[in-house]
Amino acid sequence: MKKKLLHTIEALSSPQSYNSVYHEPNHGSPMPSIKELKEIVATIREIIFPGYFGLEILQEETISFYTGVNIDKLFNLLTRQIRRGLCFGCDTNTITHTCNTCDNQAEELALQFIETLPNIRRLLATDIQAAYNGDPAAKSFGEIIFCYPVIKALTNYRVAHELVKLNVPLIPRIISEMAHSETGIDIHPEATIGEYFTIDHGTGVVIGATSIIGNHVQLYQGVTLGAKNFPLDEHGNPIKGVPRHPIVEDNVVIYSNATILGRITIGTAAIIGGNVWVTNDVPAGARILQSRPRSESFEYGGGI
Repeated sequence: MKKKLLHTIEALSSPQSYNSVYHEPNHGSPMPSIKELKEIVATIREIIFPGYFGLEILQEETISFYTGVNIDKLFNLLTRQIRRGLCFGCDTNTITHTCNTCDNQAEELALQFIETLPNIRRLLATDIQAAYNGDPAAKSFGEIIFCYPVIKALTNYRVAHELVKLNVPLIPRIISEMAHSETGIDIHPEATIGEYFTIDHGTGVVIGATSIIGNHVQLYQGVTLGAKNFPLDEHGNPIKGVPRHPIVEDNVVIYSNATILGRITIGTAAIIGGNVWVTNDVPAGARILQSRPRSESFEYGGGI
């Protein structure tokens, strides 16, 4: 038995075995902490939605003190995790246990992110309004904030998206994947999403990295905004950074399990029915529905 265990240990310790999956810490810095990033997101939720998360009883008279404590906590946690992300993405080969440049940059990026929190709250308030308006079963804004998976997913997305805009490596993807695992809603942090956005039910929704979504857009469960294909270079490797996901203009509704693929445009106020496959542009105001018997009429059946 011991010989078998030793043989397995030797096999797993061989460079040929672990080279492609081994991470050697840059500058002696560990990987970002999933546990601490969860604490960061929880702290941001407390700041953005005071009284719903965190302290059970919160008074308006002391909210500024409570917010100040959380902002201070957030700054310290986020600075540490951004620094780890910067070290992970660093291509400098200098091995050192301290890097003043990364330390200073991490602090500055954490500060710049914190300055975006009022706008993140403003955007999420529009998303809550959209969810309330779009769901007859919703009884209050509070129910949506506290219970609806779309707000959890959009909170993570809007936080991660701001970090992407600041060019923070790795951390945004971790934060978005946290929401993906908890809600089943997969929103890439590089996607661009406007105001008053909502997803009813949510499970199985996929929004690709180069997707652009306008204002007042509503999706239902199972919708995919994906890529039709991946352009390859002369060596057969995927070309990165090429726009390959849909553009969804304002006031569009996309019903459950619709699949929208490629760099196409879904025009303003279009309606995409459930279980359809769309790979061509859709005109403004059009309706894309499943095939119906000829005796039934429908407004627009092209673009699929």
